[in-house]
Amino acid sequence: MMKHALSGVGMTSRRTRARMIDRLRDQGIRSEAVLSAMSAIPRHIFVDEALASRAYEDTALPLGFAQTISQPYIVARMIEVLLGSRASLGKTLEVGTGCGYQAAVLGTLTPSVYSVERIAPLLTKARQHLRQIPELLVRLKHADGGIGLPEAAPFDSIIVAAAARQVPPELLQQLASGGHLVLPIGGREQYLCHVEKTPEGFSETRLEMVRFVPLVAGIE
Repeated sequence: MMKHALSGVGMTSRRTRARMIDRLRDQGIRSEAVLSAMSAIPRHIFVDEALASRAYEDTALPLGFAQTISQPYIVARMIEVLLGSRASLGKTLEVGTGCGYQAAVLGTLTPSVYSVERIAPLLTKARQHLRQIPELLVRLKHADGGIGLPEAAPFDSIIVAAAARQVPPELLQQLASGGHLVLPIGGREQYLCHVEKTPEGFSETRLEMVRFVPLVAGIE
């Protein structure tokens, strides 16, 4: 990939990306680490070329296979909650690689990112996208995200990019002591949920309403 393609031109330029960061600040994102990570990743290389000019709009975009790339605000918000007051995300699991964009943002915040995706063609695309940013190290696996990645557990951070009816117990089991889990919960009505593993057990906080594709079992 040519360097100018990563930088972008016109509606995919660094200036357009900077406007996205300004908008995220206006929307309440306060973590400078998260804003810097969002600024560092060229979102337009993770969507179809026909949609590249809309990559920095605050909207979800289709990826095919009934999946979407989340709007920038939701990516930033979930990662900001996941990070909290910690200096680092630590060892991180992402459930739902999709196009690889969120994994790339996570990869700028920790050198230890694992990401699982149940749809093989999407995972192939994500690999192609992430190869364009070779300095990032993201480990990808074709797997059922609802059961996590037990062979690599425990994780300091887990983030889920699809809505579950309830917090999957397998993910709770894979959370390290002091670890954080962020995921959407619900069916037609969904909310963002933040779970922290404390010495006393699991502490759950309900956050704002959101809209995600459902978490589906199995692989394809």
